[in-house]
Amino acid sequence: MAINSCVLMMFIWLVAAMPWSKGFKIQNLAQKENTTNLQFYFHDKLSGKNPSAVRVAQAADTDKSPTLFGMVMMADDPLTETPDPNSKLVGRAQGLYGSAGQKELGLIMAMNFEFLDGTLYRGSSISIFGKNPAMHPEREMPIVGGTGIFRLARGYAIAKTHWYDPITGDAIVGYNVTLVY
Repeated sequence: MAINSCVLMMFIWLVAAMPWSKGFKIQNLAQKENTTNLQFYFHDKLSGKNPSAVRVAQAADTDKSPTLFGMVMMADDPLTETPDPNSKLVGRAQGLYGSAGQKELGLIMAMNFEFLDGTLYRGSSISIFGKNPAMHPEREMPIVGGTGIFRLARGYAIAKTHWYDPITGDAIVGYNVTLVY
């Protein structure tokens, strides 16, 4: 008896949904996937008169922690073609990162990398969400999505610190990103 009532309920739901679905077309979204590799430099400037990242929150004991555990930063960092801050601007990294490690500097990053250069990538973006163990010489973070040409993107980013000032916290980080979309 229970199976028959379930079948009846599904039939009623389908009949009720039919008028609503009349205007929709079934499309085959399966397309050939593309793979792209991008290389650029991320400039995170915490010092000076015009920083690109600022502290927006922290825990009561953050300043006592060697890893700044509990600190949250908001960023609007330039992405350039080379490590030189004056090189061609190719995009901006906007989002937040925070210190999530108590024993080592482990940043949790939620960043959107928007590309401003070129006819192909201009206006497209990728999203990174994951742990960045910033003091490791090389680290991998996941690409969890994208927009524009990178819609439905997935992949990974390999980050390597090119330059770091331990006094100011300023850094230049090279990114090598592999995307499938």
